[in-house]
Amino acid sequence: MSELTFTLRNPPPYPIDVSALTPDKLAGKTPAAIAALPLRCGKHRERVEDLFSLSGDDPSAIVMENGAGKLNRIGEDMSRGSIFVHGNAGAYLGFGMRGGRIEVSGKAGAFTACEMRNGSVLVRGDCGDFLGAALPGDRLGMRGGTVLIEGNAGDRVADQMRRGQILVRGNAGDYCASRMRAGTVIVLQDVARAPGFGMQRGTLLLARQPHLPVTFNDCGTHTFAFLRLLQKALALQGAAYAGFVPGIRVRRYAGDMATGGKGEILVYE
Repeated sequence: MSELTFTLRNPPPYPIDVSALTPDKLAGKTPAAIAALPLRCGKHRERVEDLFSLSGDDPSAIVMENGAGKLNRIGEDMSRGSIFVHGNAGAYLGFGMRGGRIEVSGKAGAFTACEMRNGSVLVRGDCGDFLGAALPGDRLGMRGGTVLIEGNAGDRVADQMRRGQILVRGNAGDYCASRMRAGTVIVLQDVARAPGFGMQRGTLLLARQPHLPVTFNDCGTHTFAFLRLLQKALALQGAAYAGFVPGIRVRRYAGDMATGGKGEILVYE
């Protein structure tokens, strides 16, 4: 069997909902049945074969060629298998993901890994706002799994995050780890305004000293053995995850004191 490959015929002028193209939902379907599936395109629907050319026959390993920023909801609710996107991905990449692996060679839109529960997401480029966050009106964001962004991330990274790991090799925008409930976020470059705003629990690990809200208390410099364990755990996931925990000595800030003060921001010394 060979990878099931969807090659986008032309750059779409409107958003396309491709949530139907996951290993779970395509299992057991014939190539003809897959080609005939309807996809939501704005206010109307179009068949898969009208938008993509198809090749291969293994739905557990999906490849999307000529990826574009208007391909929304790639890998939504998937629990197994893999999806590789050659190019960019749209909004809601890995939304509600419960397992498996997604890899994007380009950029991803807003709400990547939104309310994700398990699995792994790797984005080689930049990512939009609300990475690993909750949908507006919902109370829990990412609840498990690992997300790696090789580029920069937008505002509100890990907003209301409950569990899991988010790794950003570049910069993060405003309100990183806002209203965070648990989990770990690591940013290797700069964070913008108000990191940890409303943070309840969890760990935000930074390689550079940020300008923190006044509701965080400086707890001094510490050596934490758990950082070495985190370093080893990430190394087991592959070379792409190396270097996110360069040491175990950090300056600790406790907060947000306005919401109980049980979260922490750690900054490498």
